[in-house]
Amino acid sequence: MSNSYGNPKGRFGTLPVFFTAISTILGAILFLRFGYAVGNLGFIQSVGLILLGHLVTIPTAMAIAEIATNQKVEGGGEYFIISRSFGLNIGSAIGMALFFSQAISVAFYLIAFGEAFEPLYSWLITNYEGITISMELFKKLVSLVGMLLLSLLILTKGASVGLQALYVVVFVLFISLISFFLGGADFAATYSGNNLLNITVDDPDSFFKVFAICFPAFTGMTAGVGLSGDLRDPKKSIPLGTMAGTICGMLMYILICYKLVISASPEALATNQFVMSDIALWGPIIPIGLACATVSSALGSVMVAPRTLQAIANDKIFPSDSANALLSKGKGKDNEPFNASLIVILISFIVIAAGNVNFVAEIITMFFMVTYGSLCMISFLQHFNADPSYRPAFKSRWYLSLLGAIMCVYLMFKINFTYAVMATIIMVVLYVAISYFRKEQGGGMVAIFQGALFQLNRTIRIYLQKRDRQGEDATWRPSVICVTSDTFDRFTSFDLVRWISYKYGFGTYIHQINGYYSNATHLESKEILSRVLELTEQNSNVYVDTIISPSYTSAIAQAIQLPGVAGKANNMILFEFSKLNPVNLDQIVDNYPLVKAGNFDVCILGSSERAYSKRKNIHIWIKPIDYENANLMILLGYIIWGHPDWDIAIIKIFSILPTETISEESEKLFNLIKEGRLPISANNIEILERNSDTDIKDLINSKSKDASLTILGFRSETIKNNGKEIFEGYDEMGSILFVNSSSVKEIQ
Repeated sequence: MSNSYGNPKGRFGTLPVFFTAISTILGAILFLRFGYAVGNLGFIQSVGLILLGHLVTIPTAMAIAEIATNQKVEGGGEYFIISRSFGLNIGSAIGMALFFSQAISVAFYLIAFGEAFEPLYSWLITNYEGITISMELFKKLVSLVGMLLLSLLILTKGASVGLQALYVVVFVLFISLISFFLGGADFAATYSGNNLLNITVDDPDSFFKVFAICFPAFTGMTAGVGLSGDLRDPKKSIPLGTMAGTICGMLMYILICYKLVISASPEALATNQFVMSDIALWGPIIPIGLACATVSSALGSVMVAPRTLQAIANDKIFPSDSANALLSKGKGKDNEPFNASLIVILISFIVIAAGNVNFVAEIITMFFMVTYGSLCMISFLQHFNADPSYRPAFKSRWYLSLLGAIMCVYLMFKINFTYAVMATIIMVVLYVAISYFRKEQGGGMVAIFQGALFQLNRTIRIYLQKRDRQGEDATWRPSVICVTSDTFDRFTSFDLVRWISYKYGFGTYIHQINGYYSNATHLESKEILSRVLELTEQNSNVYVDTIISPSYTSAIAQAIQLPGVAGKANNMILFEFSKLNPVNLDQIVDNYPLVKAGNFDVCILGSSERAYSKRKNIHIWIKPIDYENANLMILLGYIIWGHPDWDIAIIKIFSILPTETISEESEKLFNLIKEGRLPISANNIEILERNSDTDIKDLINSKSKDASLTILGFRSETIKNNGKEIFEGYDEMGSILFVNSSSVKEIQ
């Protein structure tokens, strides 16, 4: 990736950043539309509009200052920051939106420049007869001529002359504002202070309509960031210049708002876009100031937009290599973006010919909101990323960055829902197109989100562990761990863990690698983990890992001491064996006492060659010895049934009871199902009477030979006395889940 952005030496200090920002903030909207805003909203709501706008711009300015003091900000300014934080695919999609907003801004300021000549047109009409062109055409011609002169200046002289002109423009702007504040009007002599009580014109425009038109006034604070590639010390100049421009601009707008209220009536403010001329000490200075402000803002945008496009092309974002080479190519020793400037100029001429101030202002607002929201989101996520390499000299506050991001999204849709949707669609289309032509190189947003999620996960896990130790967990849920070396032979155990952890529980699946830990087995474990992850890519909430251990017993001993994926201890272990070839059943029986020492619930899955059949039914068998196991068996049946794989299945319960207790125990079972709100119909509960000559295994084989999954209970004493034979003798059936509960589970 090339790093040749802008001028490699850097020519400018902090002052150009501040002047570019403040001259853009105190620009076209101030002179042409802020009187309209005050007339329609009154003083209090106008101050509210200023503060609301700065709920976006101040967090964004602070986010830019923070990010700029952490990394070297090269050419492209905001685009460079976003693309190096969100990744090139998403960053360049946002960067394209930023570029268009900057390019359209050039046209916006030149349209406003044409508005500055309205008094001249009125004077010509009054003093000279025979002028046949309309005022609108006259102003548009002035805008086009101004754009032509500006284009010649930038293409022939570059940014240096632009910044020299910027100093002159800022001086004239300063003089015009002084004249405005020192001036007065006839209305001021009769002013009684009532206008501060929010007096407005009759039938005023809505707050958000006014806000949409005026918001671009506050967006100039990032204008100087685009000069990053031409700054000697961007880490110093960008924060100082940006923050100073933002704060000074906000205070200036509040003062101007007050001056307008006490100097003119709401009607005059709302209808006369040159009301500031009537108030100023010398009226003509206001159109001159407007012309200078718009030229200044246009100069800033016409310098910044090509540099953004140049940086995008330098990253080879466009599908054509020749287009990337053409647009990234600089001119002269300062690497001036000549070709990119031609594109900006072409876009500006088209927009000037087609647009007007209010329409273009709303379009610009949408794209700036996308950019500012992205910058604030980067800052917010970096606060929780805890990346050791993120050490900004200036630090914002996470809640301010979050507020800025939320406000950007909210205001986009509040200002103009249609334009917001269109801007969103454009962003999505740009991202899809860029992703199609250019493969993501990793890092960026993925790394930021992963870091933030890791920190969130850590906090939650520690919180849950503390809660668990304090005994505050009022409900039981399964946290199952399965250790097996048979992953590539059969998948039944993973499926069971997947179903248990789908919604109500948590699952950890560990593939055992036989051997001792070494460099070779470590590398082998990484390769096997990739294979297992590829096999388990289907939608599941299972955490997958590998473990290197010389024996199954040591693997179990290690695994049961691992923390659960939910941040709490695991409470259930799943063993699995093949019913057709139960070679590991002896190992399971031998390790059963080890697991029970940890007070785990134990599930032993006997996998059938039929796997889980068509997943049409789950049979649960409750025997007289299953007092402690019964509730866990029913809960597991319900949890498994909740997975979409079992959406057509039914749960059927068989209860084998002695003759003398059959009435009492069956009533308890029915009440348990009813009061526990379990989706098991009474018609699917079958009570079977046990007599002396009943062979329970034969009965289960007969009733459940076609079941997709059968759940049976077993006791520790039985496995101790009878060993593996309690899991054998069910050859006619499908998969069987044998369950032993460490304690009676409550069904609430």
